[in-house]
Amino acid sequence: SVGCQVLTLGQYLQPTPKHLPVVEFIHPDVFSELKEIGLQKGFRFVESGPLVRSSYHAEKHLF
Repeated sequence: SVGCQVLTLGQYLQPTPKHLPVVEFIHPDVFSELKEIGLQKGFRFVESGPLVRSSYHAEKHLF
């Protein structure tokens, strides 16, 4: 209802020992399931995976 068409889902990775540690590593299969759910919910594009960031494959989603 707000017009959001792109959803990105990624895994937090501890950048340095001074940052918070990773609590849980999400299996890539879970990201695949979440992508399907996002598409079913009506998102036009869903990028979902452990290394996905907000700009991940952004050039593919220009409309």
